[in-house]
Amino acid sequence: MNRRYFLGAGLAVASAPVWARRTAGSGAKTLSLHHLHTNERINVTYRVGDHYQRSALKRLNHFLRDFRTGDITAIDPQLFDLLHDVKQRLGHDDGTFEIISGYRSPRTNSMLRRASSGVAKKSLHMSGKAIDVRLKETSTRNIRDAAVSLSRGGVGFYPRSDFVHLDTGRVRRWGA
Repeated sequence: MNRRYFLGAGLAVASAPVWARRTAGSGAKTLSLHHLHTNERINVTYRVGDHYQRSALKRLNHFLRDFRTGDITAIDPQLFDLLHDVKQRLGHDDGTFEIISGYRSPRTNSMLRRASSGVAKKSLHMSGKAIDVRLKETSTRNIRDAAVSLSRGGVGFYPRSDFVHLDTGRVRRWGA
């Protein structure tokens, strides 16, 4: 690398719009979410480089609260990384995830277990390590395939209910 290269690179950065300079080299990770039960929406940069943004995580924890009880827990930030990476793998950098289920309190999980045999007794939803999603304009089959290809955590596929379960537990998969 020579002096001309550095001067040219510096000029390119200096001439870019301010917003582009702030995020271009920052490794900013942003998510857009729409909670189907509360109809709330959030678009948040939750991580810049190696640093999770505390205020953004707090907003996401509230957004993904148990909508039945209002209970909030700390959501595993690696779950947000997983969502972000699935979105990138699919080529939908500006896509919005539709949230079916985020955090579940033990009371809610117990109620859901009584109504369905498909709800785990020790669901990772109760520890803030699981989420059920769709991605607008993307088949759930494609979301499943992208998540499986990342080999990070659990991936459950529910084609009849049209959602994918993602978690930060051990690598495994289930569903069609």
